[in-house]
Amino acid sequence: MVIAGADKGKTGNVIQVILDKQRVIVEDIKLVKKHRKPTQNTPGGISDMPAPIHMSNVMLLDPKSGEPTRIGRKEVDGKTVRFSKKSGEIIK
Repeated sequence: MVIAGADKGKTGNVIQVILDKQRVIVEDIKLVKKHRKPTQNTPGGISDMPAPIHMSNVMLLDPKSGEPTRIGRKEVDGKTVRFSKKSGEIIK
């Protein structure tokens, strides 16, 4: 879920994570116009594509309630797992 910016309150799946720039691309969020030149295989035109947004502007949704939540890490059976701070549920 996006927690800041023009698309605040919208939800979507993360398509790509860009770690070195600390950005994520979320489907159908922050759509920008891309002008494409026609080639032999594809027609040209103007298309919409999602642009990257900063990681601090998105939060994971709680698996139990569906609300945005912070995450924590704990060790379960010798493995480190992420869990929801709101409900305590393990995030897969």
